[in-house]
Amino acid sequence: MSAFTRETMRADIARVIGEDPADIGDDDSLIDLGLDSIRAMMLVQHWRERGLPLDFARLAEKPTLAQWWALASPHAGQS
Repeated sequence: MSAFTRETMRADIARVIGEDPADIGDDDSLIDLGLDSIRAMMLVQHWRERGLPLDFARLAEKPTLAQWWALASPHAGQS
């Protein structure tokens, strides 16, 4: 498995919402960018399959890349 980084997370989010990763800022609302709960759950499942024990409810509290990375990074072996 390749390393899971903030940029991997950004690219995964961009893929499911049909945006360019460069258009997703760290503090942008992912909801405002078009992420809905179904797609968010798909991302959580994908990331769990990669070994990241992320919780949908925790991610939903603050849907920004910065917040999601703060939750994921301790499990990703990256900072």
